[in-house]
Amino acid sequence: MPHFAKPAAGSWTEQYPELGTAPVDYTDSVDPAYYEAEREAVFKRTWLNVGRVELVPRTGSYFTKELAVADTSLIIVRGRDQRIRAFHNLCRHRGNKLVWNDFPGEEVKGVCRQFTCKYHAWRYGLDGALTFVQQEEEFFDLDKADYGLKEVRCEVWEGFVFVNLDPGARPLEEYLGEMAKGLEGYPFHEMTEVYTYRAEVGSNWKLFIDAFAEFYHAPVLHQKQAVKDEADKLLGYGFEALHYELHSPHAMISSWGGMAPPKDPSMVKPIERALRSGLFGPWDRPDIAGLDPLPPGINPARHRSWGTDSFEFFPNFTLLFWAPGWYLTYHYWPTAVDRHVFESSLYFVPPKNTRERLAQELAAVTFKEYALQDANTLEATQTMLKSRAVTEFPLNDQEILLRHLHKVVADRVRAHRNGDRRAEEHSDAAAR
Repeated sequence: MPHFAKPAAGSWTEQYPELGTAPVDYTDSVDPAYYEAEREAVFKRTWLNVGRVELVPRTGSYFTKELAVADTSLIIVRGRDQRIRAFHNLCRHRGNKLVWNDFPGEEVKGVCRQFTCKYHAWRYGLDGALTFVQQEEEFFDLDKADYGLKEVRCEVWEGFVFVNLDPGARPLEEYLGEMAKGLEGYPFHEMTEVYTYRAEVGSNWKLFIDAFAEFYHAPVLHQKQAVKDEADKLLGYGFEALHYELHSPHAMISSWGGMAPPKDPSMVKPIERALRSGLFGPWDRPDIAGLDPLPPGINPARHRSWGTDSFEFFPNFTLLFWAPGWYLTYHYWPTAVDRHVFESSLYFVPPKNTRERLAQELAAVTFKEYALQDANTLEATQTMLKSRAVTEFPLNDQEILLRHLHKVVADRVRAHRNGDRRAEEHSDAAAR
């Protein structure tokens, strides 16, 4: 079982003295007032990933995104000029929700030439302009140019579509910074076979990010996913990752594992051997450009045992790369202080035959089992945090990304409460 050297400073955490090493207060995950502050300080003022360009492949393609944490619903649409725009999903006549089907709270997608309100048939072009008013002569001095859809800032990075409800926010590329720059050139556009899961989880949104931002728990919580001999080895030796980096407000963890195929096939279950696949994805690397060499930001330690990198883009977007040549995303969308919607999508190169298809499906269902194990544990955690019998908890050196996340959120909330926008920007810059 590999054990990897810590940095010269002695620990990962101590490389970033602003984090400290004291126990972390988890009141931020149970306090309703704090959650309300997070909504204003974080989710209404930060770039949020809402999907990929493949969701809007041609003129008129659209999808809606429900943002309960920001009290709104958005329409994301590709216009006739091929630009992708985002609008509040709201008719300018009397505020009716513009795009929805049978149930107003459900997200929808489709293709159209224009958007028509179900209530009074006002119509809007793909660029958001108001184009038709039913019985327009009944209105008083109505200028349609003044009543287009309310636009939201929308920018694209490497095919990922981001929105920001704050019109004064800095550009997306600047916000994503150095960490994202190191990922550019990865063949995201080749991986269009997608498996998506969505679940309502009874925990604070930060707790699920915490779960995926460390692998310290894996040998314990997920031990039944391995054959017994392998599970016993993992449990006996514990786990250490290869590398951690903070580019505040973002962070990443790089880990060993994910070898394809495993050096010893007896380490895995019979179905994995039969389909040449498992949690780490299909064993056979896709034959596409962009995987060799990988972009410089992936496997930054350049370790030969590298298997996976997890990039945490603040506040709620995880981008995770696997050595066999695929990636997945996580999103955590708060709906209350103790609830959130968890979404995950697994992206593969489209299969060429049945065996490749089954290999991808096995990876997808195996991942779902892992995620359910974490989600179930987090709901139990939330019930006990709510008691406030204990509020501060010790975090080890492998939990540096957890310590960082809770500090970044706290800094944003504090700056917002103090009315100091510059403090937010300074905090990010200082940590970088």
